[in-house]
Amino acid sequence: MTGAPLTLSPEVARARAAGQPIVALESTIITHGMPWPQNLETARLVEAEVRAAGAVPATIAVMGGTIHIGLDDDGLEALARARDVAKLSRADLAAGLAQGITGATTVAATMICAHLAGISVFATGGIGGVHRGAESSFDISADLHELAQTPVTVVAAGAKAILDLPKTLEVLETLGVPVIGYGTDDFPAFWSRASGLRVPLRMDSPARIAAAHRMRARLGLAGGQLVANPIPEADEIPRTEIAPIVEQALAETAHIAAKAVTPALLAHIYELTGGRSLTANIALVKNNARLAAAIAAELA
Repeated sequence: MTGAPLTLSPEVARARAAGQPIVALESTIITHGMPWPQNLETARLVEAEVRAAGAVPATIAVMGGTIHIGLDDDGLEALARARDVAKLSRADLAAGLAQGITGATTVAATMICAHLAGISVFATGGIGGVHRGAESSFDISADLHELAQTPVTVVAAGAKAILDLPKTLEVLETLGVPVIGYGTDDFPAFWSRASGLRVPLRMDSPARIAAAHRMRARLGLAGGQLVANPIPEADEIPRTEIAPIVEQALAETAHIAAKAVTPALLAHIYELTGGRSLTANIALVKNNARLAAAIAAELA
């Protein structure tokens, strides 16, 4: 660890000392991705999945000028109930810490904090990417650049389906980020198992993914890996069904900009699907947590 203001939970501290596998988990899914009380229930379920798979969960958040690496149950509930929580990415992580605000970490900020704490694997729902209309708005998530510079393997159900997926894959390729389909040749689209886009790389075991992570370090290559893990078939909303709903949500939230875009879109899609999108979201995050724990075990 560096001189960064880090506080490890007792569970994470014991795991580090014993060389046990640890999986980082973001906190924006709690504060900005789901409504109460599903956000707390999901956070507990995801942590339980990591533990059941033989690893230790480390949910990351910023509170009181400190990066918390791992939260106890009271901390999880306090974050889940909190209002006006800042959404912190690379650009505002340091400022949020300096001001002592309560902040939830995005994919990019979670990668930074995980790396500072010596954690190599991170499970999330879906990464950010190139927003539709980015050729005019230049709205591209910091997650893509973070993947290109911070050596953390990120397990996600692809990129969020509200994005421009072809352009997201193109930017990842340009930045030199390995995009690995886990047991699939088709890039997953969050709620759907397939996007119709070919995934650049395929690996069928956690051991191979871990070996690729180690090899990047041996070669001195910057950045991490994106592991695209399809949502379980029983839980998916097929692309043909979700695509028109996404288009409607995009049209009805076109007046919203910046960091408020994704939460607003997800909330709108939740309403339009009668809650099915949230059920699928919970299933895919749990699925990603299991795979991340298996990769972390291989690395440990």
